[in-house]
Amino acid sequence: MAYIVDLRSDTVTKPTEAMKHAMVNSALGDDVYGEDPTVNALESKIAHMLGKQAALFVPSGTMANLIAIMVHCNKRGSEVLVGDRSHIFSYEQGGASHLGGVLLTILQNKPDGTFDLEEVEKRVRDGSDVHIPTTTLVAIENTHNCCGGKVLPLKWLDDIAALCKKHSIALHMDGARLFNAAAYSGEKPSRIVRDCDSVSVCFSKGLSAPVGSAVVGSYHFIDQARRIRKMLGGGMRQAGVVAAAAIVALDEVLPMLALDHKRAQILAKVIEGLFLKSFKVEPCQQHTNLVLVSLPPHSALSANLVLQRLRQVCLAETQGDCKTPNDEGVIVKAIEFNSKTIRFTLHREITDEALWLAIMKITYVFKELDAKYQEK
Repeated sequence: MAYIVDLRSDTVTKPTEAMKHAMVNSALGDDVYGEDPTVNALESKIAHMLGKQAALFVPSGTMANLIAIMVHCNKRGSEVLVGDRSHIFSYEQGGASHLGGVLLTILQNKPDGTFDLEEVEKRVRDGSDVHIPTTTLVAIENTHNCCGGKVLPLKWLDDIAALCKKHSIALHMDGARLFNAAAYSGEKPSRIVRDCDSVSVCFSKGLSAPVGSAVVGSYHFIDQARRIRKMLGGGMRQAGVVAAAAIVALDEVLPMLALDHKRAQILAKVIEGLFLKSFKVEPCQQHTNLVLVSLPPHSALSANLVLQRLRQVCLAETQGDCKTPNDEGVIVKAIEFNSKTIRFTLHREITDEALWLAIMKITYVFKELDAKYQEK
């Protein structure tokens, strides 16, 4: 069997041994009744870390974002302003509209994950005209997935918060990888989300917990969020079994996120150093654990072809210095962001050894494909 280096996502990680021990030995109760002590401990811990009053443990980040939108936009005909490359708009099946009756209006994301504040000002609708919806919420994403794991500038966060306050609009942060943003910027998570009315965080992205997210905000917000969680089918019973792993993730894995960023930089710089015309990466624009590799727009080479080749094993790759522990070849898994973009994601399970094996495979395949498609 070939040696597999899985760089598809930081969600593919398995729980640590400490997590498994905590899960088996967690104190349990019925969380729908608010009686699971482990869930209560997790909610208190994450709320304190983010400087908010309360938190709610939910099964997924998608549900956390949907709950936040439905709490803030509790009147029919409400509108949310979101980035056109945001997770809420691109990857959550339009749940806000389908289930919440909320209009998602998009703003163009800049390469750094922000959007133009003047455009926001122009797009705000106060509902005074009976023909139009009422802008009730602005949703931002930090780090920004589709922009390559970018960390939103603190000054921009302060400015967008001030604009929202000016117009009495709530501000929600999709902070699925918020702790990566904190590790990169050196700022406390509580400072980053200081002016947000609600925040979602994910325990299974980067932090290696098997499942779960939290939505965080004021006492009143969380009271309403708890009702909506139940309506959406997210009320869990003895949820301390999985909440225990999330607590360990915050204590054990969170401090190691900078290592993922460091390894991502190594990978990006190696690819850049190959000086290949078919593969472009910008290490200076890479903030956290995501590495985006771009292909020429007019080339016959596609992201799907590259991913297929990375999953193949051929004898030539195992010769010379390119040897796996069992000398059976290397498979590298990544994802196709679009037809001309590949994403590699570094995470806790990618050790220095695994990274080196991935680099040798990627180098071999990229050179091979560059030579092949440069000839055409």
